[in-house]
Amino acid sequence: MTVFAFGLCVDERYLLPSLVTLESLAGTLPPAERRATAVRILTTDLTRQHAATMASLTSRLGFGSFDLRWARPMNEALLVDADYITITAYLRFQFTPAFVARPYLIYVDADTIAVDDISGPLDGLSEHRLGLVADEFTPAVGRGHALPGLIEDQPAMSGRPYFNAGVWWAHVRMLAAVRAGVRHALRSGRRYIFHNDQDALNLWLLAADAVQQIPGRFNTYELARFLERGDWTRRYTTRSPHDTDTALLHFVGSAKPWLPSCPPTDHVRLYRSHLRRTLRGVRRLGDFSIDAPAFRRRP
Repeated sequence: MTVFAFGLCVDERYLLPSLVTLESLAGTLPPAERRATAVRILTTDLTRQHAATMASLTSRLGFGSFDLRWARPMNEALLVDADYITITAYLRFQFTPAFVARPYLIYVDADTIAVDDISGPLDGLSEHRLGLVADEFTPAVGRGHALPGLIEDQPAMSGRPYFNAGVWWAHVRMLAAVRAGVRHALRSGRRYIFHNDQDALNLWLLAADAVQQIPGRFNTYELARFLERGDWTRRYTTRSPHDTDTALLHFVGSAKPWLPSCPPTDHVRLYRSHLRRTLRGVRRLGDFSIDAPAFRRRP
């Protein structure tokens, strides 16, 4: 059994979604594996009360170890595309081996739910590679809005793989290299940054032989929400929105499933079932300061 930690970056705005992500992750692991698994949280602004609630819920979910630290993003952090993302996203580069205290880290964004065990990519992962899934909407440099201006200045980069930073797998020996590489990318390539920390990570990866590509089922976009309102996603992917071969659902974009305005697709309803279970667990702990809006049922 590979020993690892789940890592999340959380602020008050994403507190409840992060708890939902943890609840879903717990359900994909047998009890013995869950007890061997750690949870590590970096936050910019969680209150002491909410940090304590997160620690207690994590214990009740059956995880064997929990630690949380308040941290600040690196000084070079640059936020350009800020419609639904905060500077907290840059904390993903602040994990250290001492804090993780496990050989491997699986970093997970707080707008995801796991529907199957996502630890499989750790098997065979090189200590010198970051495991990442190609971005479904921008699988290659030069497509989409990522890294604007880069291929005009460096045409040889056109068509190179571009990865989503919402989930990644790493041996802790990689963490210092990732942090240093991203910092260098932000200093030297700020003019190319649009998708914030994700662009910074990819800019470094284009210069470093440091990626091990992971199958798409481990970071699958939920598409049906977008197709309820238009077919723009068809310009980027023809994958069925009802694809069942997925280990992790990623609710990218501004239509977050915890918001009443989000179309209630099958996967959104699945998310909300996890949310209800999470809220019941939080209330059993006596914390009534964490809540979610009521959702209207579709006629």
